[in-house]
Amino acid sequence: MRSSLLDNLPEALAGVRTRPLFVMRLSSRMQVIGPTPGYVRRVGAVFGGVFEGERLTGEVLDSGNDWQTVRSDSAVTLDVRLVLKTDDEAMIGMTYRGIRHGPSDVLARIDRGEAVDPASYYFRIASFFETAAPKYDWLNRLLAVGIGHRRADGPIYSLFELL
Repeated sequence: MRSSLLDNLPEALAGVRTRPLFVMRLSSRMQVIGPTPGYVRRVGAVFGGVFEGERLTGEVLDSGNDWQTVRSDSAVTLDVRLVLKTDDEAMIGMTYRGIRHGPSDVLARIDRGEAVDPASYYFRIASFFETAAPKYDWLNRLLAVGIGHRRADGPIYSLFELL
């Protein structure tokens, strides 16, 4: 009998552990560039927001953007850059990539700005951070994953640090 890679797998590789990092809500407005060679391009202009967690809380500055690709299978990929400012004035760069997909009727309702159940579609992100603030230096060495929900005035995310 052939052994499997799953046999004797170290516990550290058997699952993913997370810790809540923060909840973030963005205010954004969509700008549609339109059909380009290969996909439809949209850009979400982020003009503010807030984030709140046990270890850091603050505001999202109005300098962010979300370059979205609407693929031929209707999935939307995100490429986002934001600047966070903590309540104690630390500046943090945040980047994330993500994907959103679901039933075509749900996606159409989201695009029209209608309220939908976040459990009715898939919206996930992977985030990285960079900062010069010694208090938040730990952010420079972590990956966070998030679950998103698209609202008419912008997305809301729950982010979790991967341990």
